[in-house]
Amino acid sequence: MMRNFSAKEADFDERVLKIARVIDEFESYRHSHATRIAALADALAQKFNFALHDRYSLQQAALVHDLGEFVMNRDYIKSNRPLREDERADVQRHTIIGEQEAAKRGLNRAVQLLVRWHHEWWNGTGYPDALQCEQIPLTARILRVADTYCALTDERPYNAAVSEAQAKCYLTGWAGIEFDPNVVKAFLSLEDLTELESFADEKKNQLFEEPVETVENKELFDKEIY
Repeated sequence: MMRNFSAKEADFDERVLKIARVIDEFESYRHSHATRIAALADALAQKFNFALHDRYSLQQAALVHDLGEFVMNRDYIKSNRPLREDERADVQRHTIIGEQEAAKRGLNRAVQLLVRWHHEWWNGTGYPDALQCEQIPLTARILRVADTYCALTDERPYNAAVSEAQAKCYLTGWAGIEFDPNVVKAFLSLEDLTELESFADEKKNQLFEEPVETVENKELFDKEIY
């Protein structure tokens, strides 16, 4: 649940929420994406006993994490096909551009760095700085998990939503590779949150014929998350 803020903070948050809604629309999410990430990220932050100011920065970062993509305004973001290699390289610039744009909009330095680092991987193969393990702030590791789960369980032009169980299986399969295993463990312990519910149409979603248990079955999870 989003925490209560002062009147000044609430006014600022409303402006950030408007930015989040515009980004969601640009990225063709059919449901509120950024606010869903913010809620799940905050639930995880509470699991790790974060201070209120750290929770606030994490929520803000979740709301504007893809600000760079919106500013870049590339047509391929909305396309219903896999990205070409040159497009993939180009879109990876969105984390640095997002950091810069967050600064221009008066968001604090912690938020700026979370926007920059929300695509870093636990094993060091993420971007833009190839940080690994504890080099990646815990807040960024939390945002990585929450963002991925929400992207998997919502629909976009090029990806059908998957079920809650399938998305959690993906997180488990990539724990220790893309995700901090402890964050995944904490995420799997979350319950009774509406934000965990998948938007998958179980009758139409034929992506999986059986549960995916290991990373070797990665081809079944060939989903663009950027």
